[in-house]
Amino acid sequence: MLSKAKTLWALEQMKLEFPNAQGALNWDTPFHLLMAVILSAQATDISVNKVAPALFDRFPDPASLASADLQEIESYIHSIGLYHNKAKHLKACAQQIIARFDGQVPQSHTDLESLPGVGRKTANVVLGDAFRIPGFAVDTHVARVSKRLQIVKKSASVQEVEQALTAKLPKGEWVIDHHTMILFGRYRCTARNPKCETCPLLSICAEGQRRVNTK
Repeated sequence: MLSKAKTLWALEQMKLEFPNAQGALNWDTPFHLLMAVILSAQATDISVNKVAPALFDRFPDPASLASADLQEIESYIHSIGLYHNKAKHLKACAQQIIARFDGQVPQSHTDLESLPGVGRKTANVVLGDAFRIPGFAVDTHVARVSKRLQIVKKSASVQEVEQALTAKLPKGEWVIDHHTMILFGRYRCTARNPKCETCPLLSICAEGQRRVNTK
């Protein structure tokens, strides 16, 4: 497995290629960020951003969403995959925030993950981006990059990837490191046809070297 020192070096190189990385979802309040991240499951950030302006304008706070009709919520998000279930999650989530958290998005993993439609990754994104509370959200890009670089083993679970990254990287950098790895995986270390030949991490990436040598 890649050492802590080499993992730190790898992130430094990624940051040179993708400086000041940040999330691609558009949002203006913690509640709207939570809505956007719930919607982004198995959907692209671009598709969420397309519906966000009208959705956020109609539902500016948990109270307005909690009392809304499901069909109306669906009318704003029908272009996004799984919109029936996501509409239910959004409404139930807003109702729980009103009933249990005085209308405010909670600021702990336990409380966030108790909300409908909110898992570990969503909680990490909301805590990190909305409240600057360190967390490392693991999506498909982060997992792919971690496994290709052998930061973790190929069979590592999402939880194991998160544990390895948080153990090897400084806590104060977790949020930006997470966004940096997403961009690196989205544009450099892509699922298909990764750009290995010119990759700044080729010297420490056995899989990249194999790909280059077998071409």
